[in-house]
Amino acid sequence: MAKFNTIGVLTSGGDAPGMNNAVRAITRRAIDNGIRVMGIYGGYSGLIRDKMRELTALDVANIENIGGTILYSDRCDEFRYEPGMQTAIATCRRHNIDAIVAIGGDGTFRGATDLSIRGIPTVGIPGSIDNDITSSDYTIGFDTAMNTVTECLDRLRDTCESHARLNVVEVMGRDCGEIALRTGIAAGAMAIAIPEVPFDEEAAIARCMKAASEGKRSMLVVVSEGVFTAEGKPYGEDLCKRLSAAWKAGTFCAEPKFARLAHIVRGGSPTLRDRLTATEMGAFAVDLLLEGKSDVVVIEREGRLCAREITSALANDKMYKKKLADGALDKFTAEQVAEMKALCELRTADIGRLYDIHLSLCMGK
Repeated sequence: MAKFNTIGVLTSGGDAPGMNNAVRAITRRAIDNGIRVMGIYGGYSGLIRDKMRELTALDVANIENIGGTILYSDRCDEFRYEPGMQTAIATCRRHNIDAIVAIGGDGTFRGATDLSIRGIPTVGIPGSIDNDITSSDYTIGFDTAMNTVTECLDRLRDTCESHARLNVVEVMGRDCGEIALRTGIAAGAMAIAIPEVPFDEEAAIARCMKAASEGKRSMLVVVSEGVFTAEGKPYGEDLCKRLSAAWKAGTFCAEPKFARLAHIVRGGSPTLRDRLTATEMGAFAVDLLLEGKSDVVVIEREGRLCAREITSALANDKMYKKKLADGALDKFTAEQVAEMKALCELRTADIGRLYDIHLSLCMGK
């Protein structure tokens, strides 16, 4: 078992409900093993600027139901470059920090692997409402975000029903359309536009027109923020403007309204799913460090927690999002590349399966 005197914990990038549960689990698991814990405030910026303090078991009491992150967050461009990294490492040495647990998304993991390479063992935990870490079936915050969006869609449905309207609703997700897809199905959307599947606008509008002609008063169209027009404009807002023009001209029979849920999706008290998953991942991350593991990210695969090398996880993400640079896979074995491709295919197939369900169900009223 590896020996540590002090570990640091930070949250970086976009906040996600459940991050506090992970911080609590990391702190208490470490203390239970005789390890001192330093809370790093403001992500990698806090590491560079020496914004930290020791966390006790009492410091992390009663934070289970609080959204966001008590350690705050930031996107730190300075940490991408060697001088910033060396400043951060000097801060670790000054506080006798032997290892770090970093909670966040792919940007957070890039920082974690940079620290590991430079002698600070680091383990990552996936915290992202978007569920956009390809190698993990689940990321902390996803369930809470989906519940928040579903509640908002239900509320919009009520007023749409009262006024015979169609609401085009844009939801967060970056390059990943899972929030839009799953909540759209749950809320009975007539159409869902996500980056992963070509959107048939003409067919979607025809469905809405047919449903309205048959007496349907309320309709929802859910659009992921990662969908854009050919000119690079947000697709949801552009679609609503064109529908509004058609409505005013009398060629569309339901008044269109646009809603961008934006950052409201990130906030709120975490659900049971996120509280429990974050707690398990936090405890598991400390266990990995004690086992001598470093430069790995905690992932969930088929209901079980395991560890994966960060460089492999990041490459898998870029492969799925079709952002791989030339030669990016050269350092991996044929078996590793095959595993990455298989994970991409699994995720693509699952999204395709859900989208087919959506199309089969939205044909009626």
